[in-house]
Amino acid sequence: MKKLALILLTICCACNLDEQDTQDPVFCTDELRPGLEITVLDSLDNTVITSGIMVIAKDGDYTETLVNFEGTTTFVGAFERTGTYSISIGSEVYENFSSTESIMVDKDICHVITESREIILQSN
Repeated sequence: MKKLALILLTICCACNLDEQDTQDPVFCTDELRPGLEITVLDSLDNTVITSGIMVIAKDGDYTETLVNFEGTTTFVGAFERTGTYSISIGSEVYENFSSTESIMVDKDICHVITESREIILQSN
């Protein structure tokens, strides 16, 4: 009798856990989200700079050149990739920049959580 009670209790608990999982389901989208979103500004007038610079993100051995899509004001990358990134920016017109603080990109149950930063560059 004790075995039967134990079996029924186990079945009830297992069924209860399954019901809890389906009562509040998570529906993830298929969209691709960037882990990093970097806006680069000119130190003189705070205008957004998107041309003539290269924004690079590095996490250990991983290196990626961030992309500025036409018509946008940010450089994005590290799509669906968590990590701890340093940012460097190269330019012939502006002083080169290397971040002193890392940017940690984490994720939730579905996607990375985009980390946005503004970086101000000094003219040469």
